[in-house]
Amino acid sequence: MKRIALSSVLVLGLGLGVGPALAQIDRAAAMRASASMVKIEVQRVQGGFSLGSGVMVAAGKVVTNCHVTRDAVAAHVLRDGGRWLVDGQAVDAERDLCVLRVPGLAAGTTAGVAPLGRSADLRIGESVMALGYTGGLGMQHTEGRVVGLHRYDGGRVVQSDNAFSSGASGGGLFDAQLRLVGILTFRLRGGMAHYFSSPVEWLQPLLDAADDYRVVAPSGVAQKAYWEQPAALQPPFLRAEVLEREARWDELEGLAFNWTRVDADNPRPWYLQGVALHSLKRWPESQRALERCVQIEPGSAEAWFRLGVVHADLGQLDSARLVRSRLEALQSERAAELGRLIELY
Repeated sequence: MKRIALSSVLVLGLGLGVGPALAQIDRAAAMRASASMVKIEVQRVQGGFSLGSGVMVAAGKVVTNCHVTRDAVAAHVLRDGGRWLVDGQAVDAERDLCVLRVPGLAAGTTAGVAPLGRSADLRIGESVMALGYTGGLGMQHTEGRVVGLHRYDGGRVVQSDNAFSSGASGGGLFDAQLRLVGILTFRLRGGMAHYFSSPVEWLQPLLDAADDYRVVAPSGVAQKAYWEQPAALQPPFLRAEVLEREARWDELEGLAFNWTRVDADNPRPWYLQGVALHSLKRWPESQRALERCVQIEPGSAEAWFRLGVVHADLGQLDSARLVRSRLEALQSERAAELGRLIELY
């Protein structure tokens, strides 16, 4: 049979069989998590009002995105028919996280307070739930999986396939134990699975900043978050997302190569370099990059799958079958997919 490069038939996409079936979120229990959710009503300096989402993380404390309150001359929290004035906020504009101080909201009780988890404990493929208000109105509840964990600024920005709208900004991303692990923050346009949440670990300095609250008011200066910066100033993982989505393989390979030089123990740039090199049909180099990725992160089913495809493209079918066995041990759906692709040879 004529050998056909699997790169010509490989379906590229995030979140496809990236790991074993993990604990699913119980929907009835998930509804209890909605007790920690609030609406944020903002009176804008430009006139009119806008609505966003927030999560109650302590008595009288609500976390949301700073871009929700950035243009506010006043803000209120809405919950269970009640309406409370926000009298101050602790601001981390670069990370796009603000903690609002709301006197009287659940004072003296922890009812409705979201328990905090750790984004550092998440795994690729793990079930997560997103809660926020669609258009600032009805509660939006979407279930999905983690498709990326991006190291940045001392945390791991969580990428998941839980679709959410702009009104859900500031809402919560919860793990299977209904612990808050991220704050819904932004999405990239185009494609699928481009939804990003700020790691909950970034919250702690704001919660500890008891004396660092400022009045809710327009800053007068455009304080852009890291994800709002011009492309050249964005972190590598965001630039890479765009390059991969647009199949700009030469640029992606160059970015990933430079990234490995400054963050050599991060599996993500090695993986992306492998993907780019494979798409450029530079298979031996792709193999080396992917081997380095799985050496750092041996539980990455997606990286193993890509490595198996490269082995097959190089005619190393025994090695490809060994990778398939590794995927089976990881209980990944990618094992069956790789097996089907190997049969093309």
